[in-house]
Amino acid sequence: MNGLIIAGIASLPWIITPIISVLRLTRSQSLDGESMDLPIDPPLVSVVIPARNEVRNIERCLRSVLSTTYPALEVVVVDDQSTDGTGDLARSIAATDNRVRIIDNSPLPGGWFGKQWACQTGALEAKGELICFADADTWHSRDLMTRSVNAIQRRGADLFSIAGSQDLGSFWERLVQPQIFSILLTRYGGTECVSESKRVEDKIANGQCLFVRRDVYEKLGCHELVRAHVADDMMMAQRYFAAGRNVVIEAGTSQLHTRMYTSLSELIHGWGKNVFAGGRESVPMGALGRFMFPLLLILPPLLTIVPPVTLAVALALDLSLPVIVWSAVTTGAALIWFAVVYAIHRVPVAYALINPIGAIILLYIFLRAIARGRRVAWKGREYVSATTAHA
Repeated sequence: MNGLIIAGIASLPWIITPIISVLRLTRSQSLDGESMDLPIDPPLVSVVIPARNEVRNIERCLRSVLSTTYPALEVVVVDDQSTDGTGDLARSIAATDNRVRIIDNSPLPGGWFGKQWACQTGALEAKGELICFADADTWHSRDLMTRSVNAIQRRGADLFSIAGSQDLGSFWERLVQPQIFSILLTRYGGTECVSESKRVEDKIANGQCLFVRRDVYEKLGCHELVRAHVADDMMMAQRYFAAGRNVVIEAGTSQLHTRMYTSLSELIHGWGKNVFAGGRESVPMGALGRFMFPLLLILPPLLTIVPPVTLAVALALDLSLPVIVWSAVTTGAALIWFAVVYAIHRVPVAYALINPIGAIILLYIFLRAIARGRRVAWKGREYVSATTAHA
């Protein structure tokens, strides 16, 4: 009996953690709740789109931004030395719409990441009171801009970003991406958990669609503020908050769509570039937390893999009843949790049955990222990500 009680107690983290995560998710605000009425004297919004070899995405992104109902808009596309025709395609669209300008980016200076340099190039060419940095692999609803401007004004945000929805096409995207987002949910909670937190390491933003006030952006040093940080969006949120600025994030699953990666290889390289080098900046407990981060990073996939493996071994070897009970309960709890996670991301819940395979892929991505440390490779460029120690 004592063994069964211990097994039950040992199962609690697999049961309680998902419940807490769901409760924290309910502490979110959505763009759906923001006004669709145009603000009085609407400020000019400059949408800056950094684009390096984005020929498969740039047209959809540009046309979605230009479809907005918001009247005061300009778009600056920064062609970051693309070799696949991105610039030519963007120029063909610009030729039909005078709101669009295409800028050829200058060579990347030392000490800069490519995206940050392209963002700064575009921002310095932009004229808007508000600047929206948008990734080329996003597409926007017609009401995104109006609702966002109203949210920025209502909440007095100096940095505002949108947590959108992920479009998942391939088998590996559907299996792996929801598990990564479930880890982010467990770490950060809902949007208001992030916006209202008083701790700098709890601040995060979504660089796929991120607004800043021009005057604040320039006062804080533009993108030079985060020029050598692989997780530039998270670091911008932290730096703005540390400078006493108001950092806000809202959900916009109806307004913002993204397809980040389309294959297993892209998933491995895409998440591998920043999950460790950038993730260290979000760890509490200062130097101790950063020292422990490699273990903390691999813990979620391990907690997913260990129960079903233990259950299979326990049944095969006829191990003690408490071991079987613990592994069965934790495996069942994980199955229920991932059924919810996959359903939230509009993925067939049958994927929950093979969630350990996704966890194995995650473990590989995380271990690979840990081995690389601060070395980052992306789109043909090599970087070393900077580190920042929190007080």
